[in-house]
Amino acid sequence: MSALLDFVAFNELTNWSVAHLLQNHFNYNKDFQLVKIGSFLKRNKTQIIIDDNIVYKRVKIKLYNNGVFLRDTEIGKNIGTKKQFRINEGQFLLSKIDARNGAFGLATSEVDGAIITADFLAFDIDITRIEPSYLVLMTTTKHFQKFAQSASSGTTGRQRIDEKKFLNVQIPLPTLEKQKKIVHQILDNEQSLKSLKSEFNELLKQFKSTMFNEQKSTSENVLKILNYKNLHNWSVQNLLDNQFDYDLTYSLVNIKDFIKRSKSQITVSDDIEYKRVKIRLYHKGVSVRDTILGKEIGTKKQFVIKEGQFLLSKIDARNGAFGIATKEVDGAIITADFFAYDIDDTIIDPYFLSLITTTEQFLSFAQNSSTGTTNRQRLNEELFLNVEIPLPSLLEQKALIEPLKKNLFGQQIAEKNRILAIEEFEKEVFSEA
Repeated sequence: MSALLDFVAFNELTNWSVAHLLQNHFNYNKDFQLVKIGSFLKRNKTQIIIDDNIVYKRVKIKLYNNGVFLRDTEIGKNIGTKKQFRINEGQFLLSKIDARNGAFGLATSEVDGAIITADFLAFDIDITRIEPSYLVLMTTTKHFQKFAQSASSGTTGRQRIDEKKFLNVQIPLPTLEKQKKIVHQILDNEQSLKSLKSEFNELLKQFKSTMFNEQKSTSENVLKILNYKNLHNWSVQNLLDNQFDYDLTYSLVNIKDFIKRSKSQITVSDDIEYKRVKIRLYHKGVSVRDTILGKEIGTKKQFVIKEGQFLLSKIDARNGAFGIATKEVDGAIITADFFAYDIDDTIIDPYFLSLITTTEQFLSFAQNSSTGTTNRQRLNEELFLNVEIPLPSLLEQKALIEPLKKNLFGQQIAEKNRILAIEEFEKEVFSEA
């Protein structure tokens, strides 16, 4: 076969459709047998009539192989389609409309007994022929998605999978023993990654507890007594800003002491392409929003950011829109609705700062430093920069964050191994042996 043409003898053509050619002509390991999907999947047609007085579970199948989940529970009288199908744990489910976009998955115990409309298909799996986890793994491949696309037809955006065509698609299938070995290798990496993420969450809880530890606070009383002469601001906001429990072995330091506003302003040129950023809410980080030509950007006066800067959204800081600029967004532009700050890493470790911003206390500081009408409150920079936070020495900071950084490194290794294992699986199955 050449790089561009695939020559097929006339006597080998049993179906002249392009879809048929696409689904059946691909490279695969000839040590594996080609079998029809219908040889290990059998349609389940357990139909029921919806009872108005019974509460039913309904499912959603996420696109791009992201699994099957409980959508909601609903009383029968509110369900329009009265003839539906009942599914069981362990069945293979797909969306007829979105199978071409990877809407496949196994029914979990959470959705056992749930109902689906005729827009979905449920199949019992012959586990003597195929390992269910191997089937799920197979559906994540580009080849399987092409099979689903080739078996789908209809108008653009509403193409539905043809069950008969889908079940007649042939896929390469190793022995059951080989399937289990492949799955075991990949699941081991996934379990390792899952364990590391769980451990990270526990480490983060410990970090927050260390920084804001009530047991180390001098006051155990509900009522805090303040001397009049110590009140330089009578607002409740100010009191909320500064009265919290923390480890008293740490110094309280103004935020302005370790970050400094960066004001690298530029005039957007119509002929240059620019990266723009988004700062996700609830401490989800900074990423590229898009790249766009200057002539399509309305606000011509903007600011350039650099990798390693601390960024925040003036409008959404109260909702955790903070983050450290990554290499990906280096050189991107932001409007005046965002602030970019250089970090003095002789006072605070940038990763320590990013962890501090995930605490409820820091979010409270941002909320209490925001003013304006409901839903359009903006951060008052002066108030925010004058907030005091507990800050250990740089040496103590590094000691506190070391376990978390070590865990993140482990996650990167586990994720890399997981991806490599999947790539090896695809190479082994869909390559000439």
